[in-house]
Amino acid sequence: MKVLLVGVGGVGEAIAVTTKPRPWMRQMILADYNVKRAKEVQKKLGIRKRFPVEPVDARDKKQIVALAKKYGVDLIMNAVDPVFNEAIFDAAYQAGCYYMDMAMTLSHPHPTDPFRQCGVKLGDYQFERTAKWEKKGLLALLGMGVEPGMADVFARYAEKHLFDEIEEIGVRDGANLEVRGYEFAPNFSIWTTIEECLNPPVVWERNKGWFTTGTFSEPETFEFPEGIGPMECVSVEHEEVLLVPRWVKCKRVTFKYGLGDQFIGVLKTIKMLGLDNKDPINVKGVQVAPRDVVAACLPDPAHLGDQMFGKTCAGTWVKGTKDGKPRQVYIYQVADNETCMKKFSVQAVVWQTAVSPVIAMELIETGAWQGQGVLGPEAFDPDPFMDKMAAYDFLYGIKEM
Repeated sequence: MKVLLVGVGGVGEAIAVTTKPRPWMRQMILADYNVKRAKEVQKKLGIRKRFPVEPVDARDKKQIVALAKKYGVDLIMNAVDPVFNEAIFDAAYQAGCYYMDMAMTLSHPHPTDPFRQCGVKLGDYQFERTAKWEKKGLLALLGMGVEPGMADVFARYAEKHLFDEIEEIGVRDGANLEVRGYEFAPNFSIWTTIEECLNPPVVWERNKGWFTTGTFSEPETFEFPEGIGPMECVSVEHEEVLLVPRWVKCKRVTFKYGLGDQFIGVLKTIKMLGLDNKDPINVKGVQVAPRDVVAACLPDPAHLGDQMFGKTCAGTWVKGTKDGKPRQVYIYQVADNETCMKKFSVQAVVWQTAVSPVIAMELIETGAWQGQGVLGPEAFDPDPFMDKMAAYDFLYGIKEM
């Protein structure tokens, strides 16, 4: 397989690192607007011909198409902030190659009733173009990271093997990670974090469809495994709620983060000051987006690994019945930062996000996953993915609740 990797930030680097020992990956082009950063990753990988560096503006479809054709790639892997998704998605279609992302095209709140009704939903732009992709015989695999991605595969696995009927699928994410030396240092893209945490959260119910709730709503305490312990989790907008109901039979789907009071307080302040705005404003004659300023003021998550300590957990909590008896399970993956730094030289959050798309690439390359059109992870048989996880040191657990 030959892949054009658009975006060589923390997750992009981890994707490249994860593919390096895989013989099925013939070439991965490291494309980024920050060529210095891409060359830094290339040097770390140590194989220039297999991991060439190219400059790219992720907003420019023509540039992306040109690179895809120059290298004859099979797939374009989108590893940049989702504000660029439409351009990269359309470029893959135009170039005639497969497409994969880890976060779908952006939502837009309902203009008059944002905390009860959906406006434009995550991924609407992409799903509206399903027929075009099918007609061309191409595959666009959306939301193939860890959450969404692995968590969606877990939902499909639970439906196939663990339940006769599912009441609720709830993705729950929590961590006890700390970054020493900083008063506030997110371990993932602050741009994406602001987007998903400050937008109206989405819930799906069989009798209501998709609807929204209040920001940080429906707090609950969830007990995370492997020493992380209990955390208060709150609702945020996330792709799983838009993906799971399309393929998995259930009655309700939710997503909740264990953010912590300090993190929520910072996000509320960012919102109050208007610093969450992603549209450029005039600052002394210069057009700049406030959210980009926030991101520029914070440390790069890709370079925080040495200062991070603890574990992060991503998983899917499923409630339902099996053989006529109530059952609840939490299917999860825990990444320890110290282990990730020693084994892979990348921090835990970006590594955990990066492994799933690489597994998916291998399954597509070998034909274990086949499809046409615009699909989510749930559209495929979960067993080949689950069977591959151990080979990537990406171990999962199943906890009876």
